[in-house]
Amino acid sequence: MKYRVNKRTGDNISEIGFGSAYLFEAGMQEGVKALETAVEGGINYFDLAAGDGAAFPIWGAALSPVRKNVLFQIHFGADYSKGTYGWSLALDDVKRSVAWQLEQLKTDYIDYGFIHCQDELSDWETYRRNGVYDYLLSLQKQGVVKHLGLSSHTPAVIQRIMDDVPIDMLMFSVNPAYDYGRGEYANGSVDERAAVYRRCEKEGVGISVMKPFSGGQLLDAKQSPFGQALTQYQCIQYCLDKPGVLTVLPGASNTEEVKKLLGFCKAAEEERDYSVIGSFAPPQASGKCVYCSHCKPCPMGIDVGLVNKYYDLARMGDALAAEHYRTLEPNASACVGCGHCDSRCPFGVAQSERMQEINAYFEAGE
Repeated sequence: MKYRVNKRTGDNISEIGFGSAYLFEAGMQEGVKALETAVEGGINYFDLAAGDGAAFPIWGAALSPVRKNVLFQIHFGADYSKGTYGWSLALDDVKRSVAWQLEQLKTDYIDYGFIHCQDELSDWETYRRNGVYDYLLSLQKQGVVKHLGLSSHTPAVIQRIMDDVPIDMLMFSVNPAYDYGRGEYANGSVDERAAVYRRCEKEGVGISVMKPFSGGQLLDAKQSPFGQALTQYQCIQYCLDKPGVLTVLPGASNTEEVKKLLGFCKAAEEERDYSVIGSFAPPQASGKCVYCSHCKPCPMGIDVGLVNKYYDLARMGDALAAEHYRTLEPNASACVGCGHCDSRCPFGVAQSERMQEINAYFEAGE
């Protein structure tokens, strides 16, 4: 397992996390075994927006013995008062639900307390007016909540809330379908969604990815909006290549599913290669580097995807990205314009021309 550091909190977070939607289906014995397998495989980040309240005793039994080694993101607005998952912005509901969750989890603190499921600006206005955000802050002051997070499917709402309040982690729905305007939660344009990734990277806000498989649709050619299936490993790698992303949270409901997800850690590069999505890309995405690195290997040894990522971030004012670029050896200045990357790019990016543009940008900034 590889780990990424949340720049705001210093937490080391496993690239593969654990999504919670389906765990309750396993039952206590199998659910505990699945969670123990996840921890043994190096997973340390768990999203607790469960599909049913029956999941919480399972987490409590499996994870309380290793509580100091795992990180929980708990959602202030996820309501389990009726047993199944519900959504409530009423302060009393939130208080009862959070207290119940902590009791079931056998813990007295929350690593990441989330402003939950803000998909409309009116949700955020209600959240604050009802005192839920203030309650979240009060628990942070008491040390019950360590860090603050936000869950949303909507780029415009994310940008607004990040303007209003500081957060340490964003839970965002990331996959090729949504980024290309396909699916129920495909909110925002290609550029608006890219702006969220880059802002998070620039400001050190980590992204935990929900719905990496678009609810399973991307794994089934008959359901996929592209008419072609992708694999779990292709979808996971796609998410991990986005700026700001720290961990991907696929759902699992049994031990075998957990083992399959952990197989990503040892999967060959070809198994993770998602460049086929270049044939799905809409016109507005054509010519834009998605950092897939399908252009490798560069004859001059340039990491073209990483050079592009640092350039895009630096243009947004990310000084750290500019610094990282300058430590790359070789960087865009080594490009000889051979066109190897141009011929391999599935997204139609004229990478050799872009290397000249990138080199000129950074030379001008010296």
